[in-house]
Amino acid sequence: MRLIDAAEVRANLTWEVAIPAVRAAMIALSMGETRQLLRSILHFEDGRMFGVMPGAMGEAAAFGAKVISVFPQNFAAGRPSHQGVVLVFDPLTGALACVADAREVTAIRTAAASAVATDALARAGARRLALLGYGEQAATHVRAIAQVRALESVTVWGRSAELAQAFAVRTQSELGLTVRAAATAEPILKGAWLAPGTHVNLVGSSFAGPREVDDDLVVRSRFIADYRDGVLQQGAEFLHAKAAGLVGDDHIAGEIGEVLSGAVAGRRSADEITAYKSLGHIIQDLASVQALLEHPGA
Repeated sequence: MRLIDAAEVRANLTWEVAIPAVRAAMIALSMGETRQLLRSILHFEDGRMFGVMPGAMGEAAAFGAKVISVFPQNFAAGRPSHQGVVLVFDPLTGALACVADAREVTAIRTAAASAVATDALARAGARRLALLGYGEQAATHVRAIAQVRALESVTVWGRSAELAQAFAVRTQSELGLTVRAAATAEPILKGAWLAPGTHVNLVGSSFAGPREVDDDLVVRSRFIADYRDGVLQQGAEFLHAKAAGLVGDDHIAGEIGEVLSGAVAGRRSADEITAYKSLGHIIQDLASVQALLEHPGA
């Protein structure tokens, strides 16, 4: 059995490895080649959660699960908010083949999925990136999206102006981009604020509860899911707009895997607003760990 710790994930699950692996996994998901259940989540007080995500890459392919705790308050205390493991089993013997650090895999594969969606849906000439939040996913998203668009500037907003500024200084130094902290939220939370041609990645809400955007944004956008069944049951922004009678299930234009395979059109014009709803998917985790097993020194 292989044990892949956080340091090995960071060293070897590079964007050159992660982005193609996630892209292929999402196409396979939309083509019905994978098997999975919706995530199960136990909710505790103060926003703490424990989740289990089972799935298989195919009928005779690697299978496994991600088992993870989410403690949002840890971030302010300097501890990771996501902690757990990705378990991968041998499809031939059923033996446990690998245990990988879920925090690092999740951080990288989530940003890789947003990069895949951005590449497919954002305008080719898009050069500006706005981040709402400076948490663990913010830094990985800048790095990943810089792989698919020639970013010229990044703006970050967060509840703490001091922490947002620290993130801006750190990220600018690391990546050589112009990064600034904004005093107020960038205009991407409400549909009325969106400029024509904007693309939005909705990454922060992973269950039917908290929303990141208003109903108007959902209504105005060409709404693409990472996984249709997941969004229909657990996509908070979509479900709220649906409950308000503003959209039906057919408002989900397709899955990102369908866009990538050419089965569904992505962006149809330069002025169209596109939104990618990312709940995160076990197939992304399994594909990332499988890539590490196949290319350990990548």
